[in-house]
Amino acid sequence: MFVRFSIVVFICLSLYLQFKFWFSDVGYFRAQTLAVQVSKQQQRLDRLEERNRILTAEVVAQKHGLAAVEARARSDLGMIKEGETFYLVNSRQR
Repeated sequence: MFVRFSIVVFICLSLYLQFKFWFSDVGYFRAQTLAVQVSKQQQRLDRLEERNRILTAEVVAQKHGLAAVEARARSDLGMIKEGETFYLVNSRQR
């Protein structure tokens, strides 16, 4: 009788532990979900670090010379120097 009871207890305990391992909030499937989220966040972090590196390079370039400021004014604002002639070339053909 005791042997049957201990086998039943052992099986119930095993099932409970298996359930906890696979389906609990600290179980296998939750760990896999968190691993995917960590991977996505790492990719986002890499993109943001690259963007920050580019922005830092732009700031340093603008602090150390007028050439960067002039290039930015030409490209973003369409400015030209005094005495220059501006030509607009339409590349579309009808």
